[in-house]
Amino acid sequence: MLQADNISYKVGDKYLVKDVSIGIEPGTLHLIIGANGAGKSTLIKLLSGQLPPSSGLVSYAGKRANSYSFAEIARFRAVLSQSIEFSFPMKVNEVVMMGRFPHFAGAPKTKDIAACADAMEYFNVTEMAGRDYATLSGGEKQRVHFARVLAQIWYPADEGYRYLFLDEPLTFLDVHYQHQFMQCLKDLLKAKDLVVAGVVHDLNLASKFADKVTVLNEGGIFASGDPPAILTAKNLEFIFKTETDVVIHKGKSFIIF
Repeated sequence: MLQADNISYKVGDKYLVKDVSIGIEPGTLHLIIGANGAGKSTLIKLLSGQLPPSSGLVSYAGKRANSYSFAEIARFRAVLSQSIEFSFPMKVNEVVMMGRFPHFAGAPKTKDIAACADAMEYFNVTEMAGRDYATLSGGEKQRVHFARVLAQIWYPADEGYRYLFLDEPLTFLDVHYQHQFMQCLKDLLKAKDLVVAGVVHDLNLASKFADKVTVLNEGGIFASGDPPAILTAKNLEFIFKTETDVVIHKGKSFIIF
């Protein structure tokens, strides 16, 4: 389990995240939503250990996140950030192999090569393996990075859980691949040793696929829980300052702006 207790992040006199407490269970898809500037990306960076909290504590399975070295945490925690560009030429299979760097020194082992092949197959990018990454479309690059971060944590951790953090993973993807990726996540979570937290903008995708949603507002938690209870017209109108209709169908909320 991932647990954050009263974490804050302050720049100068401004809090980007303030007094956030959240628990994320393995085997569940926990999505974070909110208006621009609400602190979503900062929260993901705090939960993933990319930023140290100004105050408060983040722990993985009861162990303080900041007690791990960068090399240690990279063996069981993967992060997909918003930046997907490189300034130097690389083949697609080389990009995916970057996900395995924490697991070997020198040359990749058979296990690393197999993890990359399996992850590429899982996200349907195997046929791109020999292509120059720079020649890919934005959506293709995003799918390659899905394979990279999953290759990083493809195998169960030696102990505890695997952690995956996603900051706006659906950028550049068309509707087909958005739904395909979310379904892939749900299938991966069946393993029950994977903790996933992500930021998305599409509220209907959050409603359809999330097990839990957390709504941020001005750096703090406005609401958190089951999607139908949280994604109400009243809540969404307050957060996004826009009139909203919410229709419940088969237990899911469908949001119309």
